[in-house]
Amino acid sequence: MQLKWLEWAKQIQAISQAGLEYSKDMYDIERFQQLRELSVEIMHQYTDVEVEKVQKLFANETGYATPKVDIRAVVFQNDNILMVREKQDGAWALPGGWGDIGLSPKQIAVKETKEESGFDVEAVRLLGVADKNFYDHPPSPWHVYKFFILCRIVGGEATIGDETSEVGFFGAHELPPLSVERNTKEQVLKMFESISSPHKTVFCD
Repeated sequence: MQLKWLEWAKQIQAISQAGLEYSKDMYDIERFQQLRELSVEIMHQYTDVEVEKVQKLFANETGYATPKVDIRAVVFQNDNILMVREKQDGAWALPGGWGDIGLSPKQIAVKETKEESGFDVEAVRLLGVADKNFYDHPPSPWHVYKFFILCRIVGGEATIGDETSEVGFFGAHELPPLSVERNTKEQVLKMFESISSPHKTVFCD
């Protein structure tokens, strides 16, 4: 569940970011800047991350604050799901990453699968959209929507990438230790459920 202090820090950050973007009065701008500094201080106090790093990662954006988008490719072979082992934490995840400007969600799924697993895939259809706050992820400074896109292998072979150390296929009852920052067991099991019927409705939190 979302930690209250983290929820408040995100809300303060979003309000201050919007205020800095749209306010014209110099005194309002000063107050919104103070709010942004307060959100950074909350994150710093509860995470022990240096203020400069928090400012860069958490409070450095401009414009209206919106959720980030994380794209995950869902690839099956013989009823087993494709996963890659992340070098960062040594745990397993569906291929994927942040959405890139200029690329569609399907294009991101195809690109990330190739880079992280070596497989060439064709994006088929959207399986679901998850709000990261509704699942058992570690605390994060961002509000994130996760897109799960079914893909079909059309070529290539299992090959590790710059960010991955192993590639494998796993059944629903033999999942490896998961990189819960990227995907939870509940989400992965939803993928098995989503392909159990070609007419199953796309899920959306």
